[in-house]
Amino acid sequence: MKQTRLTLTTRKPEAYHIASILDPQFENDGITSVLFEEEEDSGLWSYSIYVEQDSADHWDKIIRDRLGQDCFGLDIVHEPVADIDWVTETLRELSPVHAGRFFVHGSHDREAARHKRIPIEIDAGQAFGTGHHGTTAGCLEMLEVCLRESSGHLGLPRKAMDIGTGSGVLAIALAKATHIPVLATDIDPVAVRVAQENCRLNGVTAEVQCATAAGFQHPLFAQFGLADLVFANILARPLQALAHPMSAHLAPGAQVILSGLLPHQRARITAAYRAQNMVVQSWIIRDGWLTMLLRA
Repeated sequence: MKQTRLTLTTRKPEAYHIASILDPQFENDGITSVLFEEEEDSGLWSYSIYVEQDSADHWDKIIRDRLGQDCFGLDIVHEPVADIDWVTETLRELSPVHAGRFFVHGSHDREAARHKRIPIEIDAGQAFGTGHHGTTAGCLEMLEVCLRESSGHLGLPRKAMDIGTGSGVLAIALAKATHIPVLATDIDPVAVRVAQENCRLNGVTAEVQCATAAGFQHPLFAQFGLADLVFANILARPLQALAHPMSAHLAPGAQVILSGLLPHQRARITAAYRAQNMVVQSWIIRDGWLTMLLRA
């Protein structure tokens, strides 16, 4: 099915305001939305959604219903999206990603990875997470923070979970760094198969258990036991919904790394996890995406 991108472009404060109004709508409807700067230091930011071409007029109307018919005096630009595997096409030429001790690379960069501290081989494919995206790279940077802390009095985590594992890159990174058991789950069985293959390729099948699971109600979580570290790199609304059920699966003092967030969503995520007695330790923004580190 061909897709269309609907875009509103304005100054940064107005773009963030538009995102705060529209994001809840599109998260509920499962529509991909992106907030980004058009060019560095240009002062112009765009808010875009990606929809099926046949439904573009419907979503145009939804935007106008939420923002007002004139959309704050802005045009809604409709652009057809070419039917190309952009993940593979874009990442084929990308250089490896450095994040702390981790070196995430494709198969074409194996030689460059030979002498790196912790190389992780992930090729572009059917599951999210090659290390290049700001959310994945942000999680790896936060993992580096956790590992540095654990080298002191805190000690290494004993068990970990990766919720919404995608390609498995975060679970693989943790397993390579610590050799502890990691439960890596995703709602998409295709992603789980990709993660299993990536774990085999990176030599961590003994540490990482990959499974298809829609939430913490899956019996695997109870069988696995309490986690000292949890990754959840998904989206704001499901992260809010996960706060309460996640809290029952955390060991005392556990650390939680959350991403898949836009900066303006920080307050509501903080509130949801504070209600479960978790406090924010730190947060970073990488390529416009927010990653948060919390402690139970």
